[in-house]
Amino acid sequence: MKRVVFLMVSVLASMTVFGQNAIDTSYPIGSVIGDPLPDAPALAARGTFAVGVTTLELVNSNQVDILASIAQKTSIVSDRHLKVEVWYPAVLNPGQAQITQYTEFLGRSDQPGTLIPFKFTGRAARDAAPDLSHSPYPLVVISHGYPGSRYMLSYLAENLASKGYVAVAIGHTDSTYEDVGSFTSTLVNRSLDQRFVIGEMLRLSSEEARWKNLCDPDKVGLIGYSMGGYGALRSMGAGCNDMVKAYAGDFAASILASPSDKGDPRIKAAVLFAPWGGTLGANPTGLWDKSSLANINVPTLWIAGSRDDVAGYKGIVNLFDASINSKRYLLTYDNALHNVAPNPAPPEAVTLAQYYRWADPVWDSRRVNNINQHFVTAFLDLCLKGNAASGAFLDVPVENSNDGVYALNKDGTKAPNVSYWPGFPPRTALGLHLRKVEP
Repeated sequence: MKRVVFLMVSVLASMTVFGQNAIDTSYPIGSVIGDPLPDAPALAARGTFAVGVTTLELVNSNQVDILASIAQKTSIVSDRHLKVEVWYPAVLNPGQAQITQYTEFLGRSDQPGTLIPFKFTGRAARDAAPDLSHSPYPLVVISHGYPGSRYMLSYLAENLASKGYVAVAIGHTDSTYEDVGSFTSTLVNRSLDQRFVIGEMLRLSSEEARWKNLCDPDKVGLIGYSMGGYGALRSMGAGCNDMVKAYAGDFAASILASPSDKGDPRIKAAVLFAPWGGTLGANPTGLWDKSSLANINVPTLWIAGSRDDVAGYKGIVNLFDASINSKRYLLTYDNALHNVAPNPAPPEAVTLAQYYRWADPVWDSRRVNNINQHFVTAFLDLCLKGNAASGAFLDVPVENSNDGVYALNKDGTKAPNVSYWPGFPPRTALGLHLRKVEP
């Protein structure tokens, strides 16, 4: 006779061994964004490195200022300033705790009276010394939505840094809550910003003593959410069709024409959270040139909600299907809308409009965060580190998690019909689909 055994997965032990002074007991596990909940899948737990965080101001010199150029009807060149947040493996001083405060915003600066700052706690030591004893580390650049913030996916950046990655989140000028510009700037600059930040972080790792040999130039990943996902597709070689004129105008559209390059060769893997642009007009791939999606030849992990009403789930699937030269995975949250990537909504989000720039009506954002940590870790560990053990968590036995069976015999051995998603505690692998396609 068989019986189902319900096991409790403890993440406390794995959370108390990473780095010196790893846990500030005034912020117990579960109280900080990104902490694993009791039902978190296995790879949501933090890794063995202490985490540092610092803010950098980067300048991309002599760039076309698209908004000024449109306004003055001539090409205007200026320096483009970008603020980025860098999370990295760190060495802590005696008594230094992995606790910091991030300042984020509700609302948007182009709507007077709506911009509201708030603070939240993160598990990282501000300006701690980088741990160069185990470097170089894979570099992962994170690109937010429109509008958004470099802190929008802090839960994921901290988690990756604790596992031996350098996670760099861009604050895209003209595209943040506190600095909202025309959508045209986002269309033109998103991929340019991503490529520039990759180059700058590799340059700093090569030339500056503080960051010397921190990043591995041969192991670069890109994570994009919504318009960040749009930018990631462009950075990997996908181009737009003539439909983009309706969103950017003729001048900007000439810059956004289907690219002649085949994508940034430094990018070895990408995670695409709800990438925008696939559900516009009658074209199955929206504003994307279908043939150029074949330029994407690196592994990709796509993550979306089945009810996405911003990027459009059907359009996301069409883009996924058209990326025929990429080994790719599509993780779907059943009945989720667009917000499958951000931190949870803060307590200050008291109106529906504020709340639903962050939250989802069906899914607990903390649970989504943990599942993202699990699958993004598995994907990047496999593709950037060659870690087959982590990658095995992507090999789910059934595409629909609801169909999985978790059963043990009386003696504790696995029953023959076990088909449960690996890494998920019993009764927790529900409401998910994971599809895998080889090129």
